[in-house]
Amino acid sequence: MALSIGQQARWWGIGLVVFIAFLWLVSGALLPFVAGAALAYFLDPVADRLETWGLSRVTATVVITLVALVVFVLCLVILVPLIVSQTTALIQSAPQYVASLIAFLTERFPALLEEDSIVRQGLSSVQDTVREQGISMLNGVLSSSLAVVDFLMLLIVAPVVAFYLLMDWDNMVARIDSWLPREHAPVIRDIASQIDAVLAGFVRGQMTVGLILGSFYAIALALIGLQFGVVVGLLAGLVTFIPYVGSTFGGVTSVGLALFQFWDEPIWIAVVAGVFVAGQLVEGNFLTPKLVGGSVGLHPVWLMFALYAFGALFGFAGLLIAVPVAACIGVLGRFALKSYLAGRLYRGPETDEQ
Repeated sequence: MALSIGQQARWWGIGLVVFIAFLWLVSGALLPFVAGAALAYFLDPVADRLETWGLSRVTATVVITLVALVVFVLCLVILVPLIVSQTTALIQSAPQYVASLIAFLTERFPALLEEDSIVRQGLSSVQDTVREQGISMLNGVLSSSLAVVDFLMLLIVAPVVAFYLLMDWDNMVARIDSWLPREHAPVIRDIASQIDAVLAGFVRGQMTVGLILGSFYAIALALIGLQFGVVVGLLAGLVTFIPYVGSTFGGVTSVGLALFQFWDEPIWIAVVAGVFVAGQLVEGNFLTPKLVGGSVGLHPVWLMFALYAFGALFGFAGLLIAVPVAACIGVLGRFALKSYLAGRLYRGPETDEQ
C-alpha cells in the first residue's frame, strides 16, 4: 500500500531526528571523519579534472594525495615551529604590552588610572591573569595526552578517510541516487544540485579566499617586520569566512601590536593598517565575487548563528559542518517557501473567475 505524502513526511522526519540524535551521541568521534569528508569534497573537482586528462580515478587520487602530503610536510617543517614560537612569544609578551598600555594611559590620562579606579584595577587584573595563566594554559594544551591523541588521530585518520572517499566519490553519488524514491527523485536531484552549487560557491570558494588572504596577511606583516605578524595574519585568514570577523580581528590586533612596536615610526603603523585595507579591497572587489559568487544566499546573521549553535552542539566538528549545513538548510528553506507560495495553504481555495 502506497504511503500518503503526510505519512512519507512523518517517516522522513523520524529518520532525520534519529540521525541527528546519533550524530550528537558520537560527536566526540566525528572530527576526523568530518574533516576527511570535507577534504574529499573540496578535492573532488581536482580529481575530476585529472580524469579528463586521461588519468584513472585511482591514479588521480594517488597524485592528489602525494601532492597534499608534500605540501603538508613543508607546512609542518616551515610553518608549525614558527607559529608555535610566535604564539608562545605573544603570550609571554602580553603582560609587557598591558604594562605599557597602563604606563601610557597613566601619562596621558592620570585621572583615569588613579590608584582606586576601576580601569586600573581591571587592567592590573588582566595583566596578572595573563602572566600567571597564559603560559600554563598553553603548556597544558600542548602537554595534554588527550589533546595530543586527538590531534594525532586527526592527522592520521582524516587523510585516510579523505583518500577512500575521494577514490569512491562518484560511485557513492551514483549509489545514493539509486536509493532515492523514484517518485521524488527529480525534485531531490534538483535540490541536491542547488545545495552542491551553494557549497561549491561558498565552502570551496571561501576556503580559497581564506587561504589567499591568510597567506597575504602573514607574508606582508612578516616583511614589514611586525612581531607575531605571521600568527595574526594566518588567524585572520582562517576566520575570514565569518563576515567581518577576520578582517576586524586581524586589523585591530595588528594595528594594536604596531602601536607598541612602531610607536616612534607612525608610517609603519599606517602601512600595517594599509595591508588590511588592501586585503579587504581585493577580497570585496575580486576574490569573493570571482571565487564565491553572489548567489550563495547565506545571511551573515544566519551564518553566525549556525556557527554558534553547531559549535555548542558538536564542538569543533560542529564548526566544520556549520556552514555546509546552514547552506543546505537555506536551500531547503527556499524550496519550502516556494512550495508554500504556490500551494493552497497560501493561495486559499480556488475560486471561479467571474
